[in-house]
Amino acid sequence: MIIAIASGKGGTGKTTVATNFALSLKGGVQFLDCDVEEPNAHIFIKPHITDKKEVFIPVPEIDESFCNACGRCKEVCAYNAIAVLGQKALVFQELCHGCGSCSYFCPQEAIHEVHKVIGHVERGNNRGLDFVHGILKIGEPMAPPLIKAVKRYVNSSKVTVIDAPPGTSCPVIAAIKDSDFVILVTEPTPFGLHDFKLAVEVVKKLTIPFGAIINRSDLGNQATEAYCKKEEIPILMRIPFQKQIASAYSRGELLIDLFPGYRQRFHRLFEDIKNSI
Repeated sequence: MIIAIASGKGGTGKTTVATNFALSLKGGVQFLDCDVEEPNAHIFIKPHITDKKEVFIPVPEIDESFCNACGRCKEVCAYNAIAVLGQKALVFQELCHGCGSCSYFCPQEAIHEVHKVIGHVERGNNRGLDFVHGILKIGEPMAPPLIKAVKRYVNSSKVTVIDAPPGTSCPVIAAIKDSDFVILVTEPTPFGLHDFKLAVEVVKKLTIPFGAIINRSDLGNQATEAYCKKEEIPILMRIPFQKQIASAYSRGELLIDLFPGYRQRFHRLFEDIKNSI
């Protein structure tokens, strides 16, 4: 079973929910931090890293001795990663998605692919939890290939908890795709509700069962509750605002260690999700 934790915006408490939820389950659990642009689950899980691998994508390299600047590579590139100026073809690696079309269709066979490192994946464990996260290389714009590399470690014999990136763009879809259930973490504020609605539309498009957790539930207004009721979105849990929780988070401590009752609440949440799917 794969359960992804996502949010329409940053700062809603997504990683707090994801880490505490994963560590509340007993045995046969793995945690995948797919927020590769800013992974921070390791701060709370504190895994002992045992393995590290570089991740790369294939990008074109043009042999000018064969290239006649016919422009076929530019025509087939869907991402405008190749331009032809005069008698020279230029490659913009930052735009390349590594699809291989340019080398496949080049009539002169002037293009071959080279490996471009975009980041790395680290694996470890702690508290009986298998841990995997990806770290995108600074300046790299392409997160989805690294997210897919992290997800290759999904073990179908275990319960997999995925901490997805915030937002509703391509990295989020790459992270939550093929999940069995999505937990959307939101907050009862106008901005929170606006972005929550966008996240709901994304999950509906992917036809994945989902529910909501409202963090800092006693702040803000009741508009989020009303929206969930109107759209028949199950509210899986409400987490009130407490200074002790915020302080623990700032120190990299876990909610379930500070308030043991939350361990039972997250475990019941898992049972409810399992029964619903």
